[in-house]
Amino acid sequence: MGKIISLANQKGGVGKTTSTVNLAAALAVMEKKVLIVDADPQANASSGLGLDVKNLKNTIYECLVDKIDVRSAICDTDIEFLKIIPSHIDLVGAELEMVNLPDRETILRKILLSIRDDFDYILIDCSPSLGLITLNALTANDSVIIPVQCEYYALEGISKLLNTIKIVKSKLNPNLEIEGFLLTMYDPRTRLNNQVVDEVQRHFGDMVFKTIIQRNVKLGEAPSFGQSVISYDAASKGAQNYMDLAKELVAKDAQ
Repeated sequence: MGKIISLANQKGGVGKTTSTVNLAAALAVMEKKVLIVDADPQANASSGLGLDVKNLKNTIYECLVDKIDVRSAICDTDIEFLKIIPSHIDLVGAELEMVNLPDRETILRKILLSIRDDFDYILIDCSPSLGLITLNALTANDSVIIPVQCEYYALEGISKLLNTIKIVKSKLNPNLEIEGFLLTMYDPRTRLNNQVVDEVQRHFGDMVFKTIIQRNVKLGEAPSFGQSVISYDAASKGAQNYMDLAKELVAKDAQ
């Protein structure tokens, strides 16, 4: 049965989408069957893997709102073992359309239940908010990866997210766990970045991934070519970081 992991942090610009796409690509290169669910209306994960988001017929929006068969929304990517359910700007309005439904927090869980056996990992790219779609993701998943940018305000807002996770665990998803905190955008040359790393590791201990994602030009370039950094430049530091993260995740799951 596939493991469902959300990448969530209501703070924007911390590397959620970058981490979702490249961790998924790294797992797929290891021949794990991986599905990305793009649950962000910005659809950056979808366009970052080369999909023309304006001309897609079926997306996660149609699955949530129109109850279409989820399999009809799954798209191939340039990596053999990696597939994606794309997003669309219409997803912005999905929360309003779902708000009066009796099962509004569990719609995504029911959708993914029908396909989780087809994959080893399902990664959900959440939007930078704690709205109903993110709540659906947290209710549907087994665990959460929390990307934390190595910047001054890194820990700001994390307590709010942790509180949301605690509420979801108590009311909607008792099996919900924190997979780990992922430090991103790290520049080893700056004192501030090193201080943030020390602070996060001191705060959260073993819950912090050993792999740290360093700042890397190739990570920024790859999406403009519709590729993961693994496809774009496998020898780059960014690709190596995400391969290390994938190996760390798989080794952790094997324990």
